[in-house]
Amino acid sequence: MTPIELSASGIHLSRGGRIHAGARPADAGCDGWHLKSFHARTGADVHADHWQVNTEADEIMSCVIGMIRLYLRPERQGEGEEEIRLTAGTAAIVPRGRWHRIRLDIPSTVMTITAPCGGSSERRADPL
Repeated sequence: MTPIELSASGIHLSRGGRIHAGARPADAGCDGWHLKSFHARTGADVHADHWQVNTEADEIMSCVIGMIRLYLRPERQGEGEEEIRLTAGTAAIVPRGRWHRIRLDIPSTVMTITAPCGGSSERRADPL
């Protein structure tokens, strides 16, 4: 058994109890969950200029080290973005189908867990 470098390898957790490190197995389809951890130094590392959505499952967004802000897009016209500050060791659950984005307060390590399928993104209309 060898250690897994989380920042360089995704982890696929299948519903059948198998865990696979590295690229998602070709036969995995949309089964299970995907864990991803990475260190972000700039907004480009977290795609701060894009909204993201997961249509198949909720997502856990965690700040392992540092400080980030999680923004949820307004659900109704005229409402403002919801801002959630995450500090080291905290997490938030982003509901399925809710558009969201991340902004760094300082360089941070972020970990996410979500379904491996059903995600999409779009560029923010307003510049950062």
